[in-house]
Amino acid sequence: MQYYPEVLRQLIDELKKLPGIGQKGAERLAFFLIKRPHENVKSLSDAIIAVKEKIKICSSCNALAESDPCRICSSSKRDAERICVVEESNDMFFIEKMGEFNGMYHVLQGVISPINGIGPSDLKIESLIERVKHSPVKEVIIATNPNMDGETTALYLHKVLSKDGVKVSRIARGIPVGGELEYVDEVTLMKAFEGRTEMK
Repeated sequence: MQYYPEVLRQLIDELKKLPGIGQKGAERLAFFLIKRPHENVKSLSDAIIAVKEKIKICSSCNALAESDPCRICSSSKRDAERICVVEESNDMFFIEKMGEFNGMYHVLQGVISPINGIGPSDLKIESLIERVKHSPVKEVIIATNPNMDGETTALYLHKVLSKDGVKVSRIARGIPVGGELEYVDEVTLMKAFEGRTEMK
């Protein structure tokens, strides 16, 4: 990399720090940015700086937001009796994009992962328990990912939250639309049977 000008080398080094970007990808991005008009590159840099300066964590649900409390937590039109628990803010945004859920959210900011040394105290579980105790919540919907860590987290949440008499449910998992049974793994198929509903 000594053959690159110093400023270009620094840009490539910074781009390599992004997830999924290796040496070749960083070089391609760097040369792409060099070819772009100055105003386009400035818009990108301004957007990156703005997101770092303006995005904060909602003190109620722990989601990324521009205000505290966030627009969902401060809305009187949301169903305060239901809280959907997700791993990260991007999970919440994905659910919101569907437009089907009108309750509140709680972002754990991760999952319980013993292999990575992450326990319940490393997540926003205590604040969830406090929310459930001091608000009119009747149902907590756990929407963690259907993998080992997501399942471990869901089981732990069920154990600690069901003590307070609140209904704890788990989003249904199963065969995706358009999927074929022969290509579905055994765990997914088992969950599909467990989550079956009566045809009406």
